[in-house]
Amino acid sequence: MSKRNQSITIDGITVQPGEQKTIDLKVGKLYTHSELIMPVQVWCGRQDGPVLFISAAIHGDELNGVEIIRRLLKVKALQRLKGTLITVPIVNLHGFINHSRYLPDRRDLNRSFPGSSSGSIAGRLASIFMNEIVKKSTHGIDLHTGAINRSNLPQIRANLDDENTRKMAEAFAAPLMLNSNLRDGSLRAAAVKKGIPILLYEAGEALRFDEVSIRAGVRGILNVMRFLEMLPKSRRKTDRKSQSVLARSSFWVRAPHSGIFRSLVWDGERVHANKTLIGVISDPFGETEVEVYSPNSGIVIGQMKMPLVNEGEALFHIAKFARSDIAEGKVEEFHEEMSDESTLPYPSEDIPSL
Repeated sequence: MSKRNQSITIDGITVQPGEQKTIDLKVGKLYTHSELIMPVQVWCGRQDGPVLFISAAIHGDELNGVEIIRRLLKVKALQRLKGTLITVPIVNLHGFINHSRYLPDRRDLNRSFPGSSSGSIAGRLASIFMNEIVKKSTHGIDLHTGAINRSNLPQIRANLDDENTRKMAEAFAAPLMLNSNLRDGSLRAAAVKKGIPILLYEAGEALRFDEVSIRAGVRGILNVMRFLEMLPKSRRKTDRKSQSVLARSSFWVRAPHSGIFRSLVWDGERVHANKTLIGVISDPFGETEVEVYSPNSGIVIGQMKMPLVNEGEALFHIAKFARSDIAEGKVEEFHEEMSDESTLPYPSEDIPSL
């Protein structure tokens, strides 16, 4: 028989096995005397298991993760949770309210970890998150989108040289996995230093909901929870877990000229080196047009959405694979799976159709 789960205490509030609680972590006060908080919901299962945190909106303008967590908490299978699930849908509440990546000190929270209890707001928030959430967890998933005016094809970025992290990434079953270097000051780097396997899920665009990215995020988290044996295995025969394709490397195609940019490819589309016309940059009258090609073959995993560009700006993010044709096929399979509303694990009455 499974052991009884242990209680968990966050910010002095204890959640017992079988309980669910919402906790408002107090970060500090703004000069307006308004309280800056971080809302946390804790599900403590009756039986023992891993402690998984799911975080979103570390960059306050990245909204997909907020909706992913909202839908995740509607999944009925959570009633049979083993271990503990900690969800933090809005880490950067100030940025979320102001539609901004940044905090009042103009710092990027995801470059401020592990933080300092005596530092600026970014440092204090990072310190609180590390001490109250990360250090009490065994695993983590951090949800992100592309920056403003930039899209990302759903993808997992992680330290795939670590076996435990790689298995989590494979279980998530995003169409693509990238072995991504750790960035100083990031949550991922701080968690890895504490020995906590963590995935970074990148999908969609800032300040926008993307239905495919949201569905894939919920499915991926549930896949990881099943892999960690926090949830029972799915009984759905149609619940396919397409194997992710590992990218060898990625690169950016930059604007060769300033002007009005038109993309001619979709995220997930295969491009051939110096053959596939991926975009055009022109003047307002169309008298001068500069064609844009990729110097290498691969799959488009992100791109600029703003049509006004300056010379040197990043236009396309392209991943390189040993077999780009196989990668393209996986992306097509993925989109077909996300279109099947019969497999959604949460109520679909208010969910947009694809």
